[in-house]
Amino acid sequence: MNEDLKVNLSWLPQDHVEASSTENASAAGSSLVPVVEPELLVNPWDIVLCTSGTLISCENAVVVLIIFHNPSLRAPMFLLIGSLALADLLAGIGLIINFIFAYLLQSEATKLVTIGLIVASFSASVGSLLAITVDRYLSLYYALTYNSERTVTFTYVMLILLWGASICIGLLPVMGWNCLRDESTCSVIRPLTKNNAAVLSVSFLLMFALMLQLYIQICKIVMRHAHQIALQHHFLATSHYVTTRKGVSTLAIILGTFAACWMPFTLYSLIADYTYPSIYTYATLLPATYNSIINPVIYAFRNQEIQKALWLICCGCIPSNLSQRARSPSDV
Repeated sequence: MNEDLKVNLSWLPQDHVEASSTENASAAGSSLVPVVEPELLVNPWDIVLCTSGTLISCENAVVVLIIFHNPSLRAPMFLLIGSLALADLLAGIGLIINFIFAYLLQSEATKLVTIGLIVASFSASVGSLLAITVDRYLSLYYALTYNSERTVTFTYVMLILLWGASICIGLLPVMGWNCLRDESTCSVIRPLTKNNAAVLSVSFLLMFALMLQLYIQICKIVMRHAHQIALQHHFLATSHYVTTRKGVSTLAIILGTFAACWMPFTLYSLIADYTYPSIYTYATLLPATYNSIINPVIYAFRNQEIQKALWLICCGCIPSNLSQRARSPSDV
């Protein structure tokens, strides 16, 4: 009984430990963050995270099934979109499992396994976003040689590297790099150590900087292509301006959404530790999970081929306006 009480109290902030009663301490538990309100049986923030995980799982499962069951969707672009959807699907499942284990099966082993799954999944998700950015840049910069066996090989190499690195990152807490034995080394996400969280945050910032640079180059290429097409077809200057602006706006939305979702939690993880109030961790972590909800909308459901496959599955037909729609330089 004393051992169980000690485990539960370790998830509470220090200012709550002394004030909490034995009944509240044994009833309250935390999932992703080391803090819960001792007077509540279930933390509302954990319910929100579990709900977010359910939505993430359902949405990305549709994308995975479409790509897996459609033989025509085997191009490098669709492999990367499938990788992103699979990573987000696993992240959603991890959030659900984490909620179940936190309140039904509390143990050190389950904490390590669930946090490892979540870290690996979100790492693979961010890595897949970077891989998609690289693929988009190559498809524009090397337009004439993009559709070749070299591109397919390069795509598989990227997938192997990003998933291998993500799995290794997820295994770190399980293999011993955790703070279960030393509370003072904990980050805002227990049982990740402060150093582990810092490495993840710095890695994210580096990948974001690379994505930003690539999207700037993509933007320049899109503007140049749109200008060349306008000259060849004798389009008006206003038409060229509208097409270019649409492409730039699309890129701004993609990068802005990614930054808005992940940047708050990344920066907070760098400056905070386990002593900070849990509400700050929840408030910054929740938008990061929303990125996995938005990803299918931006990268999958906007794609014309995936739209066709979805229409075929749902109603057995393809709308005429969709089948006749031509790809423009703004579709990046």
